[in-house]
Amino acid sequence: MSIKVVLPTAFTRHTDGRKQFDSAAANLPALLSEFDRTFPALSTQIKDENGKLRKFINIYINDEDIRFLGGDAYAFQDGDEVMLIPSIAGGRSYICFTIGMSGTGNARAVFP
Repeated sequence: MSIKVVLPTAFTRHTDGRKQFDSAAANLPALLSEFDRTFPALSTQIKDENGKLRKFINIYINDEDIRFLGGDAYAFQDGDEVMLIPSIAGGRSYICFTIGMSGTGNARAVFP
């Protein structure tokens, strides 16, 4: 059995530039153990100090979130494509304040 593991560009600095590779791992815990041996620098980025997958790393099997397939218990199938996708946080912040103006009511300003 063989699965294809696909990584985003952000992780390739931890895999000697490799964006994808094949694995014979039977499930997610086995794949994470393989990372320990094959790509230890990647392993430290995707696993916490207890060896568990970090909460901001999402795993997709054939474009389906592994959480909806049974999580760690999901058994990889021959030919599965496994993608590791880090969550991206951020967005635009706004500063909003109200200015009291004598005789004209209140003015509100919003700055992006």
